[in-house]
Amino acid sequence: QVQVVESGGGLVQAGGSLRLSCVVSGSFSSINHMGWYRQAPGKQRELVAAVTGGGRTNYADSVKGRFTISRGNDKNMVALQMDSLNPEDTAVYYCNANIFERGSSWDYWGQGTQVTVSS
Repeated sequence: QVQVVESGGGLVQAGGSLRLSCVVSGSFSSINHMGWYRQAPGKQRELVAAVTGGGRTNYADSVKGRFTISRGNDKNMVALQMDSLNPEDTAVYYCNANIFERGSSWDYWGQGTQVTVSS
């Protein structure tokens, strides 16, 4: 069974920083790409940042230059450093892991962590 567990959300003032972490555990062959998504009230879930197994990154235009995604050396962990936060970044942030097992790739999600940015 695969588990995806996030940590690091919270309340911060505009201009502040937060760091989110996500760890994947369980039985599987390998992890392909990992990423962070967010969903604000009344909005659809959107991609924030993603990183491939080879280290290539992709960011939403709204967070470029402010957020940095990184993957741990053991490839089972991904972090999101969020700087210069603004109230528009308020959302529930979800970790996504695309995992190869049983001959196919599967998407797994964490339970979400709340990020609230006050003005």
